[in-house]
Amino acid sequence: MRAEGQAHIDRIEKALALVRKSLDWDRALRRFDELNARVEDPTLWDKPKEAEAVMRERRRLEASIGAVNQISAEMADAIEFVELGEMEEDEATINEGLETLAALADKADRDKVQALLSGEADANDTYLEVHAGAGGTESQDWAEMLQRMYTRWAERKGYKVELVEYHAGEAAGIKSCTLLIKGENAYGWAKTESGVHRLVRISPYDSSARRHTSFSSVWVYPVIDDTFEIDINPSDLKIDTYRASGAGGQHVNTTDSAVRITHQPTGIVVASQIDRSQHKNREIAMGMLKSRMFEEEMRRREEAASAEHASKSDIGWGHQIRSYVLQPYQQVKDLRTGVVSTAPDDVLDGELDPFMAAALSQRVTGEKVEVEDVD
Repeated sequence: MRAEGQAHIDRIEKALALVRKSLDWDRALRRFDELNARVEDPTLWDKPKEAEAVMRERRRLEASIGAVNQISAEMADAIEFVELGEMEEDEATINEGLETLAALADKADRDKVQALLSGEADANDTYLEVHAGAGGTESQDWAEMLQRMYTRWAERKGYKVELVEYHAGEAAGIKSCTLLIKGENAYGWAKTESGVHRLVRISPYDSSARRHTSFSSVWVYPVIDDTFEIDINPSDLKIDTYRASGAGGQHVNTTDSAVRITHQPTGIVVASQIDRSQHKNREIAMGMLKSRMFEEEMRRREEAASAEHASKSDIGWGHQIRSYVLQPYQQVKDLRTGVVSTAPDDVLDGELDPFMAAALSQRVTGEKVEVEDVD
């Protein structure tokens, strides 16, 4: 096998190995058989919500298992095709086989990412919060840039975005906001973005045109429904109402319709001002609180939870997951995976999938990468 062909084969096998590991292959095959048996049970639809959950899980497993088996079979056929061409010294046959392997490698990489989105809530819609760090206008402007970046990312993927909560900055930008992103696998894609994001640039607010470093944090958690049981004691809640704020339009109300709920045992705070009805905003905020508590429980199950949670405690140096440098050179670097882009304008316009895909893979492999921050 020529070096070119072997490189394609290695890439395919690496992608398939990652998918099998993420699925826990033997367990996934057993689970798929169990789900097929349940689908054959005529009493399944006596409980529609449970039946829908079973069908969703079965579809995800069927797609992932089927993709692995199909690519494996097509790779074996392509290898045989290339070897036949080599035996007969037929360059046309060899080239056709190599082209097939290249296309399969691309397909394996795409299917790999899709298979990595197999977590308990990965298919759900998601909330995404942005909070400005210390630094006043600089950090608040950076927070608004992040809000736009994630909105553009969601729009690129065909997702729907709603602004649930918005707290404007004093002079420019925002102090905080919460986006509701609706679409298939929205949470699965966005969940690796939780953490501190660092910006280095020539400040537009500095008359001396000096470089400034700004920090903002992002927090992502899934939208959950009644199939997830979350018990909340009403006596643990502190509920405040206030007047919605913002730059105008839908963000401004003339009554105290916005609702903020604090879960006192955990310190979790959520807020909604998306609706003009205080009752509706309270309902939305309660849903957000349940989602945050569910996400916290999922995070506790993961071995990496302690380190990731610690990163949320301080929005500043030593905690960032990604650095965006606009001056004196142009580079965005993920400090967990080492993925780099030299086109920060594209990244800030929503080109985030390469960063997200690498972080998803890292969650499965557990591989740590030594990455030096940029300055």
